[in-house]
Amino acid sequence: MTQPTRSVMGSAQELQVTGGIDTHKDTHTAAVLDSAGRLLGHRQFPTTPCGYRSLLAWLQGFGLLLRVGVEGTGVYGAGLARHLHAAGIEVVEVDRPDRKTRRWQGKSDPVDAEAAARAALSGRATGTPKHRDGQVEALRALRVARRSAISNRAEAQTQMKSLVVTAPETLRTELRGLTTRRLITHCATRRPDHSRAKDPATATLIALRSLAQRHQRLTAEIAELDALLGPLVAAINPGLVALNGVGTEVAGQLLVTAGEDPERLDSEAAFAMLCGAAPLPASSGRTHRHRLNRGGDRQANAALYRIVLCRLRWDPRTRAYRDRRTTEGMSKKEIIRCLKRYIAREIYQELLTSHDAPAVA
Repeated sequence: MTQPTRSVMGSAQELQVTGGIDTHKDTHTAAVLDSAGRLLGHRQFPTTPCGYRSLLAWLQGFGLLLRVGVEGTGVYGAGLARHLHAAGIEVVEVDRPDRKTRRWQGKSDPVDAEAAARAALSGRATGTPKHRDGQVEALRALRVARRSAISNRAEAQTQMKSLVVTAPETLRTELRGLTTRRLITHCATRRPDHSRAKDPATATLIALRSLAQRHQRLTAEIAELDALLGPLVAAINPGLVALNGVGTEVAGQLLVTAGEDPERLDSEAAFAMLCGAAPLPASSGRTHRHRLNRGGDRQANAALYRIVLCRLRWDPRTRAYRDRRTTEGMSKKEIIRCLKRYIAREIYQELLTSHDAPAVA
């Protein structure tokens, strides 16, 4: 822990400083640099409202605080980012140091905090964190629960089918011809004798009944969440839901990806890069080409892909584009990549248009 020196405190009004934060679940480590890049100090603070206030006061005690680079604003640093934003401090999203840098410099909380401060000071880190105090944050929380319920329901269904395959022959013959829906209903209503749980057939029935009832509970939970998500997505951005091929699920994912403040993205190209829909240059010498972008938010990329598939099936303009590009020699995968890039541009414009529109009472 380093405290401000007397000379630094005496010239606090003249100094311009930049902070860096290495975030963790229970503590945050802060470092502060002057405009020349000299380390002025580092200190650890608890992740509580009082700790956030103390951290900000400590940083401002060195001079005029220009900006703060925070590592992990969407996870452990979310609370601190909200506090700094409310205090009017510029917050910059900082990625964790790459492996090569860590091999040369080592790894510790003060080292990571200093690296975050240097990234913010040099301008290497320029990302603006999402605001997490509005309807989009509420949408994100509900989607987390829904995605978990869908995953668990699919797992329960897979486990039921596996049990049927390996069940004793009599039980297997009884259940193997049932559809998935009938299998779940049938198993959920069975009443196996628990006193005979040592018998393989009875134990399999008990397990199938448990999994079937779990599947039904998760289905009801998903329906309850869908009833909340539909009106919420429509209230946040009705124009987005009205686009061809965009439903509640796709619109919800794109809204969460863009965040509460989509204007933080400088251009539609930045949004396409965020969604992993912007092809990357891979040229060398006389060869000029682009390659697939495997980065970005893969859930947003999957949402764009679903829009493309829907429009290829139902939208005449998209089908005409596919036919034209096919005659030019492009493959289906290449055409889909181009369409995702065009749709990302359309989505970005709609996000900005609806976000700038005045609220209707």
